[in-house]
Formats: sequence, structure tokens, C-alpha cells
Amino acid sequence: MKLDAQGNPGISYLDGTNLDLKYASKSGGIWTLETVDATGSVGYYTSLALDAQGNPRISYYDVTNGDLKYASKSGGIWTLETVDAIGYVGQYSSLALDAQGNPRISYYDNSKADLKYASKSGGVWTFETVDATGAVGAYTSLALDAQGNPRISYWDVTNGDLEYAGKSGGIWTLETVDAPGRVGGFTGSIADHSKPAEAIVG
Repeated sequence: MKLDAQGNPGISYLDGTNLDLKYASKSGGIWTLETVDATGSVGYYTSLALDAQGNPRISYYDVTNGDLKYASKSGGIWTLETVDAIGYVGQYSSLALDAQGNPRISYYDNSKADLKYASKSGGVWTFETVDATGAVGAYTSLALDAQGNPRISYWDVTNGDLEYAGKSGGIWTLETVDAPGRVGGFTGSIADHSKPAEAIVG
């Protein structure tokens, strides 16, 4: 869930009956429900962000095709994009918007068992493999720092560890945060403490 500038909630979610991606928003005390994507079995692992105008942006997993998808609403119209379609990719997605409203997504590449990162600028998506050591990248959570650099928490499935990846100056740095036992699954949310609370995306 995210709140717009007026404190109204927006929620992206899976319609488990129809296997569709849906979006719920509340304004003036009234909930509005929308079906965003109903093509095949879609809407798993959703992550929601709102742009500066309060327009929803959603990353999610297309189970039917095994793809990472992205939905954006502007002027009352939803636009759907397939972001990454190479292999089975897009589980555990986490979405953040930079200062210009460009989407950034961390997600799991199930085919290669890697952590990946997608960013869009100038209408073009760019893809990076962040961590490919063993089976890594489940339960990702993404935040951007004040300069727009990505910070990702995620789970190392192979070793059962909580991991952290940060990019600065074009270089990714990987850290093991907690390793004793099996820790780090369902990592929850990462936050950049340099930002005000309403700007944090988890």
C-alpha cells in the first residue's frame, strides 16, 4: 500500500479468483476497484509506487509467460509493458521511482537463480545482474538514496543469509548482513533514512 499527497491509500493486489492484477484506491471515503491486467495469470508479487501526481505504477509477475511486467496509469489510462521476458523472471519484484519518476525494479531471475535490476530512462529499459553467486535474489526490497542510487535487501537461498546490495559510481557492492543459521527470508522492507518517510519505497 502507498498513500498519495492527501493521505489516500492505493493498493495493488492479485485477484486470486480471476488471476488478474487489480488496483484499489480510496478518495472521498469511497473505494474504487480497477482490473489492470487480465491477460493470462498475472498480478503476482506486486509492488506499488505513486508518482509526484499520485499516478500508480506497479511491477508484477506474469505467471503464464514467466515475465516481469510493469503497469502505469496516466490521464486515466493504464499502459502495460513487458519489462523482462528472458527465461522465467520477475518474482519478488520491488519498485521505486527516481526523482524524475523513472521506474527502477529489483527482482528474481528464476531461470538463473540471480538477483536482477531493471531501470528505465528515456523510454529504454536497462538490465543488470546484481548477484549471481549461487541461488540469490528472493524476497527483494528496493530503495533509492538521495542521489537515486539503488539499495536492495534480498535473500541468499543457497546459504540462507540476509544480503544487501548497493550501487554507487556505477559499481555494485554486495554484503552479507546476517549469516548464522537460516536468516533473511521474507526480508520485509528496506528504507533510506536520509529521505522523509513518505518518499521511502519498500
